[in-house]
Amino acid sequence: MNLTPPDTTLSGTPKTRSSRAATKAQEAAVPAAPAPGVASVSQLSAKLTEYLTPSELKKVKEAYRFSDEMHLGQVRKSGEPYISHPIAVAEICADWKLDAQAIMAALLHDVMEDQDVKKDELIERFGAPVASLVDGLSKLEKIEFQTLIEAQAENFRKMLLAMASDVRVILIKLADRLHNMRTLEHMTPAKKRRIASETMEVYVPIAHRLGLNNIYRELQDLAFSHLYPVRYRTLSKAVKAARGNRREVVKKILESVKNTLAIAELPAEVYGREKTLYGIYKKMRSKHLSFSQVLDVYGFRVVVDSFANCYVALGTLHGLYKPMPGKFKDYIAIRKLNGYQSLHTTLIGPYGTPVEFQIRTQEMHRTAESGVAAHWLYKNGESNLSDLQQKTHAWLQSLLDIQQQTGDSAEFLEHVKVDLFPDSVYVFTPKSKIIALPRGATALDFAYTIHTGIGDHTVSVKINNEAASLRTELRNGDIVEIVTNPDSRPSPTWLAFVRTGKARSAIRHHLRTINLNESVELGRELLAQALTALNIQPDLPEPTVEKLLNESSAKSMDELYADIGIGKRMAALVARHIFGLVDDDLVSLPANPNATPGELDPVTIYGSEGVSVQLAPCCLPIPGDQIIGQLRRDQGLIVHTSDCVGAKRLRGKEPDRWIAVQWGGELNRRFDCRIRLLINNEKGILARVAAEIGESDANISYVGMDEDEEHVMTQLRFTIQIKDRVHLAHLIRNLRRVVGVTRVERERN
Repeated sequence: MNLTPPDTTLSGTPKTRSSRAATKAQEAAVPAAPAPGVASVSQLSAKLTEYLTPSELKKVKEAYRFSDEMHLGQVRKSGEPYISHPIAVAEICADWKLDAQAIMAALLHDVMEDQDVKKDELIERFGAPVASLVDGLSKLEKIEFQTLIEAQAENFRKMLLAMASDVRVILIKLADRLHNMRTLEHMTPAKKRRIASETMEVYVPIAHRLGLNNIYRELQDLAFSHLYPVRYRTLSKAVKAARGNRREVVKKILESVKNTLAIAELPAEVYGREKTLYGIYKKMRSKHLSFSQVLDVYGFRVVVDSFANCYVALGTLHGLYKPMPGKFKDYIAIRKLNGYQSLHTTLIGPYGTPVEFQIRTQEMHRTAESGVAAHWLYKNGESNLSDLQQKTHAWLQSLLDIQQQTGDSAEFLEHVKVDLFPDSVYVFTPKSKIIALPRGATALDFAYTIHTGIGDHTVSVKINNEAASLRTELRNGDIVEIVTNPDSRPSPTWLAFVRTGKARSAIRHHLRTINLNESVELGRELLAQALTALNIQPDLPEPTVEKLLNESSAKSMDELYADIGIGKRMAALVARHIFGLVDDDLVSLPANPNATPGELDPVTIYGSEGVSVQLAPCCLPIPGDQIIGQLRRDQGLIVHTSDCVGAKRLRGKEPDRWIAVQWGGELNRRFDCRIRLLINNEKGILARVAAEIGESDANISYVGMDEDEEHVMTQLRFTIQIKDRVHLAHLIRNLRRVVGVTRVERERN
């Protein structure tokens, strides 16, 4: 295959380009100091000829010519013709043997974004599948975003959703990011750090989640080198120096293992591998080690011919060197989320050095290195990757579920990033089905992983046949049973401990929809007060409302009010934004743009507003207490007592999220309050105390006790339901009169 005519280069295509492409190219071309280099496609041609048919090669050639024409005159920061980048991306995709459509999309991946080529034109020239791939790879255009972070999040959301319908999107995007990271040295230091940070946070975990371990490791090291260049260089020198010192040890281990396996008549490939620099750095950081203390810089991989021989090889190696207790992991019996399978064991090698071994079959090795890309690499072979494909499909489907329940792009990305963390725990349903969850996941995460409906109606959980809290973190091997009730509903407090993106998005979705009216009313009141503080009339005219909705990305004022009511947007900041939009005749008094949230009239609290207004569990305010409100994202208004220790600590971190609140006049409900009693440890005392609480018209909702070592005194802790501070004072006076009670006080945090 030859993508260019003889004796021509990528910078020397015919002069028959459209005026649009030429104009765009002139605008985009920013010649760098070095003279533009010459890009060659001979390597790409050779790779594609190996597995594509002549008709497919012809289509790829057309895509290359079109891309070359569109990028005419455009150069990269390095001074190379821009077309060299799409060629490099296509070459990486060719290494995975992706199909012709994917190679064409790789060559065309920047024409929509950089050269204003429309999707319809790509459909007409190259077909709908290729156009859809390119569209999924292109950033969003002509949409106004309030911040760079918001724009970035929306681009990631678009890419991940495109990937959910066609995994080739992310494979091409990872190839694109890999080449960009390999050539990042020509960027400014600030841009290097931004791109490297983005790579480490999003693309590295995606590569790991899809099992693309080669790219995962390379992206990690490249990002590390740009985020911490001095540390990278220092560690690189240390590793090079250590190679010489440890060469004899590695050689001795390699020979011993090969000889032992040969004696056992086990056909196997054995080779040493060096840990990545970032892997070494991460271990040094997490375990507070110096480089000299990281002994297992080198590891060994044993690739055998069959599943059974993996375990035979394990036994053979354990006979050669002693295994370290607690350092064996069987990822063959229970594979990782991304399909990875291997036996891991750490042995005490010569000179007392710990040595890590990975044992796997050839098929497992392919999957370990190439992940979902192995579907294209080995689709004509005997390898059966159906289980991996099913797991990948299930994860991609979960992205669509999260998208349906998520309010905005930043929240969507937050949920997805949570699910991309590589560490996992494996637990069982009562019917012995294995469920994989991120490390730190709780019993409630397990419920939502089974089904959103089960999570929403969860009331209790049993772990290993024993009752446990919903917030209990799960461990490998736990058997988890969920108990549900059709009348149960998600609580805002669940957001404080769930770990998975699916659980978090489902809970937030429920809180947004079920309690929408309450949140809208609270948000309306908060915004009206904020506007009044700026001397702006709360009733905004239609033109101002239209401008506000266009610039805030909200679909309606009710959605905007709901966002304010649940703490997602700040009323004071929205009011300041409106201040810049309104006409002078809407300002009833001289404008006061410097008003602060503390100057607003207090919000009136009745305690019956539902989940949009919650009384803080740390201090349990009651009517009569001086109170203050905190707007927490997706939890609405949290009311604390003014002297709450926890509130004082939080106010220092987010002062703008605190507003003045006050109790309403008529409160037709009871409020929880904690009291503590010190009593003599004598017969009948608990009964007398409980009777007095009942006679004082208070209800007991919780009781606990702590005895002293001499069993002379006992401390009782009650959570009681009362009307207000006056009622509490009356109750405390009555309890102090009970014989055997030495002290009574309200319990503070």
